[in-house]
Amino acid sequence: MNLVLNDDQRMIREEAARLLSQRSSSERVRQVVDEGRGHDEGLWKTVSAELGWCAMAIPEAYGGLGLGPTELILLMEAVGQRLAALPLWSSACAAAPLLAAVGKDEAKAVLLARIAAGDAATVAWGDIGSIDPLTTPGFSARRDGDNYVLDGRAEQVPDLVAAQIVLVPASLDDRLALFQLPAGSADIRLLGTLDGTRQIGSLTMDNVVLPGSSRVDAHGFTADTADPALAIAQLGLAAEQVGAARGVMDLTLDYIASRVQFGRTIASFQAVKHRCAALEVDLAEARALLYGAAANFGGADIQEQRLEIASARALASDLLFRAAEESIQLHGGVGFTWEYDPHLYFKRAQASAVMLGSAGAQRARIAETLLESEASR
Repeated sequence: MNLVLNDDQRMIREEAARLLSQRSSSERVRQVVDEGRGHDEGLWKTVSAELGWCAMAIPEAYGGLGLGPTELILLMEAVGQRLAALPLWSSACAAAPLLAAVGKDEAKAVLLARIAAGDAATVAWGDIGSIDPLTTPGFSARRDGDNYVLDGRAEQVPDLVAAQIVLVPASLDDRLALFQLPAGSADIRLLGTLDGTRQIGSLTMDNVVLPGSSRVDAHGFTADTADPALAIAQLGLAAEQVGAARGVMDLTLDYIASRVQFGRTIASFQAVKHRCAALEVDLAEARALLYGAAANFGGADIQEQRLEIASARALASDLLFRAAEESIQLHGGVGFTWEYDPHLYFKRAQASAVMLGSAGAQRARIAETLLESEASR
C-alpha cells in the first residue's frame, strides 16, 4: 500500500494548514469560546461555501468533487490541529456519508447538493457515546396517514444549532428510517460544554408530526447498511484527534525551546527530550494507521477495515490525551491557565474521547472481531 500523498493531496493539506493558521489563531479560538457558540460563522462560510471543503468526498453527480476519504481526513487533521470551531465533521463525515449510504435518490440529489454548496448538517445520534449509535436510536417513529409522528431525545448532538440540515434516525416497525427535521419542528437547545470549540445541542421531540416528504431514506435500512457511513465518521474523528495531538505538541515544543531553567532551555534536558520523542513516535504510528485505513477504505476485506478504523480511533484518542497531558506538565505552573493553550487541547481530548466509542470500546471491538474470525476458522 502506497501511503505517500500525491501532489493534489499535499496541496490540500498545505493550503488548509495555511488558511487555518491565519483564520483560527489562538486568539480567535478563545474569542469563539468566549462567545459560547462553539461555531466560527465567518470561517465556516469561507471553507464550506467558498472553498468547497464539504464537497470534497461527495460524488460529482450530487455537486461534490468526488474525491475520497484520504482528502477528507487531511482537512479534518488540519481542523484538529488548530481546534477550528467548524461543523465540518458533522457535515462532511457524519451527515453526508449517512445520506449517501441510505438516502433515496431524490433526497440525495437535493440534500447532498446543499451540503456540497456549504449548508451545515448534522445527525441526531441517540447516544453520541455509543460505538454503534444506530443499534439503539434515540427516536421512534410511527405512521399517521401520510405523515409520521416522532418521539424521543438526543442528549448531545454536535453542531445542532449551527446546522441547516438535521438528520434524525428513528426506529420504525422493525427497521430504521431517516428523517430531515423541518426548521422549528422540535425543541432544540444549545448546551454549555467542557470543550468550547465544538458546539453541542440537545434535541427533544414529543409527538412531533412530520410530513411524509421529510422521510429521506429508501424504504428503511439497518445498522449494517449504514456501517460504511459510521466508518467515515470514525475516520474523520480519528483524523481530528491526530491533528489536535500535532497541534498541542507543536506549541509544547515551541514553549520548551524558549523556557529557560537553571541557565538552559528545558528542551535541552534529556528527560524532556525523551518524553517528546516518545510522543513523536506515537504520532507517526497513529498517522500511518489513519492514512492506511483511509487508503484501504472500501476494500474487499470488511473485517480488516473494521480493525484498522477501530485501531486508529483507539490510538488517536490515547495519543491526544497523552500529548495534552504532557503539554500541561511541560508548561509547568502555567500549563492550565487561560492565557496558555494546553487546556484547550486537553478539553478537546476529554470530549472527543467519548464520541462514537471510547478507546476501551474500540479495543473491545477489535477483540470481538478477532475472536469471531478465529471461531469461524
